[in-house]
Amino acid sequence: MSSEGRLVLVGGTEAADGGLRARAGQAIARATQHLAAAQHPHGYWHAPLEANVTMEAEYVFFNRMLGRERADVDRRMAERLLALQQADGSWPQYPGGPGNLSTTIEAYFAAKLAGHKPDEPALARARDFILGHGGLARAGVFTRFWLAYFGQFPWAGLPALPVELVLLPPWFPINIYAMSSWARGTVVPLSLLAAHRPSVRTPPEAALSELWLATPTRADLGFPRSRELITTQNFFLALDRALKLVGQSPWKPFRRRAIARAIEWLVRHQDKNGQWGGIQPAMLNSVLALHAVGFAPDHPAMVSGVQGVDDFLVECEGTLMYQPCVSPTWDTALAMKALLESGMDPAHPMLARAGEWLVANQIFRPGDWSILNPELEPGGWAFEFANDWFPDVDDSAVILMVLAQLPIAATPAGKRAIAYGLNWTLGMQSRSGGWGAFDTNNTAEFLNRIPFADMEAMIDPPTEDLAGRLLNLMGVSGYDPDFGRARRALEFVRRTQRADGSWWGRWGVNFIYGTWSVLDGLAAIGEDLRAPYVRRAVEWLRARQNADGGWG
Repeated sequence: MSSEGRLVLVGGTEAADGGLRARAGQAIARATQHLAAAQHPHGYWHAPLEANVTMEAEYVFFNRMLGRERADVDRRMAERLLALQQADGSWPQYPGGPGNLSTTIEAYFAAKLAGHKPDEPALARARDFILGHGGLARAGVFTRFWLAYFGQFPWAGLPALPVELVLLPPWFPINIYAMSSWARGTVVPLSLLAAHRPSVRTPPEAALSELWLATPTRADLGFPRSRELITTQNFFLALDRALKLVGQSPWKPFRRRAIARAIEWLVRHQDKNGQWGGIQPAMLNSVLALHAVGFAPDHPAMVSGVQGVDDFLVECEGTLMYQPCVSPTWDTALAMKALLESGMDPAHPMLARAGEWLVANQIFRPGDWSILNPELEPGGWAFEFANDWFPDVDDSAVILMVLAQLPIAATPAGKRAIAYGLNWTLGMQSRSGGWGAFDTNNTAEFLNRIPFADMEAMIDPPTEDLAGRLLNLMGVSGYDPDFGRARRALEFVRRTQRADGSWWGRWGVNFIYGTWSVLDGLAAIGEDLRAPYVRRAVEWLRARQNADGGWG
């Protein structure tokens, strides 16, 4: 669609159905009108981001731990929880998924704290599901932490998380910079909370004694061992027991220094909007950690931190929802990409405003990524409004591709943005030839074997979907397959292709996303699309097409 409103469809041939192109044009016009109405006056797009009901449950817990009485918010959180409950009494981790024990425990506890009675049908069904899946003894690590604060789970059943971890240098095998950005931003405040063990009074009617199958023993609360005697997992289980024994000693020579270092890290990493990393786990835990170590409610870090947490509340379809993060940069880049590919004139005012907003929000300061990549000049973009510590290569790559198509690319500001952005994004390549999202060479796989890491999300290794995105960026930026970084990326995707021809993707679901991302990149960089490995991927993708013509 041009600035005069003329519709132009990109590519394709006339379909057998003579009305298909007309209907597609009408759909593009409606979508364009929707985006025009949804664009913020500052130039960006931003839509609510949904997760599972642990977001609402943990917001209820958060307010209770701070002593904030928000009865109306609790009521509306509980309304959303109960509206999303499944027929078997459970709550899933994702829409339409199977019931998840930890998610269901948190939802059940939040509903009780909000005033719901255990004999209500919804809670009775949830209780039956929980007991049928092992009860509280089988709760996940993060759920155990929340319950421990409220006296509903023994601290002995939590993994050791010594705050002294923050003192370990980056060259040491286990240190916070060997962890992914999201794990790091959560581990630091959690280690402070584990050191202080805050205690929150639970009303007797909200207690969870009915969710234990039996009085728990240490064996009941333990983490599973590998069947083989000598494994990384069993080593870390033994280390966990040793750390707990050491933790019981009154002699902790590095504790005071470690607490001071962790507090300093949290205060320094707070963003200008009061948040931490723009993600719910880091934000809630950081505010609670500062509260636990004695920061007064009127301390600037607490005031802005609590406001930053509250800013993730959003009205959604008549309910009050809590978002896991917000995505204005990503939403904006994808909206611009869609408008450009549908034929909109690159000089259209809508795109001009969005381009100016993106250029103004580029990050020109070192972040955590620079700890292990100190020579690289900054120049990336973050997913969120204010997350200068953690720009990511995925957002940055898509932004660079859309900016290059706009008139702003020819201006001094645009040239600077693209030059610095391209240098930073390509410079985040890992030794393997791929890219992680936030860090280089973040590949300490053994960290996923520690008891704390029951979700196996402790690292940010290079992934195929990001390699595809970066190949795409290099292709549209004028590089060919002989360019050194492109050559290494091509080796990475050939090496990581699965036997069936697909590629896995981390930042979308999952194999379809990874496969089309790589194919997109291969086409852009100029790879031979007749190569056998490319044809295998194409055939795999074709075989996954649904009967209605789509993929899902």
